[in-house]
Amino acid sequence: MTRHQLIECTHARHAQAILAIFNEAIVTSTALYDYRPRPPESMEAWFAAKDKGGFPVLGFEDEAGTLLAFGSYGTFRAWPAYKYTVEHSVYVHPDHRGQGLGLKVMQALIEAARQREVHALVGAIDAGNAASRALHERLGFSHVGTLPQVGFKFGRWLDLAFYQLLLETPRQPVDG
Repeated sequence: MTRHQLIECTHARHAQAILAIFNEAIVTSTALYDYRPRPPESMEAWFAAKDKGGFPVLGFEDEAGTLLAFGSYGTFRAWPAYKYTVEHSVYVHPDHRGQGLGLKVMQALIEAARQREVHALVGAIDAGNAASRALHERLGFSHVGTLPQVGFKFGRWLDLAFYQLLLETPRQPVDG
């Protein structure tokens, strides 16, 4: 059995692997509502936004240092009162799906959110992605709504389901 190690992803070490996972998802699935693969230079801005917001980028590597899965979260909406809410995403390399890595990444993201005093994690999931919806439900997320036909990809309308997990943090939320 291959051992997996939780790591914090960095631009220098993981940008190319993350980009490859993103681009595979873009061209083969509705996990991302993009049409075209992203260029390599897009990863600089992506990592810069994570760094600026203090948002984690967590992943699992195998013994050889190959990135198998990763996840992160970021700003849910850009207004100040949403400061305790984040939107997360998790991606698993196609050769390593079905091995529980998505669950492990989500558990690590939830723990990171608690440590950073996040209150609500929101996942926006293509409604046709039964595996992702089941994963979120297994972790205690609630389905809080679906926006019908908000995306169009692969010649069909896509519904977007929202899942939410409320945490006990922050202990003392403040306005402003």
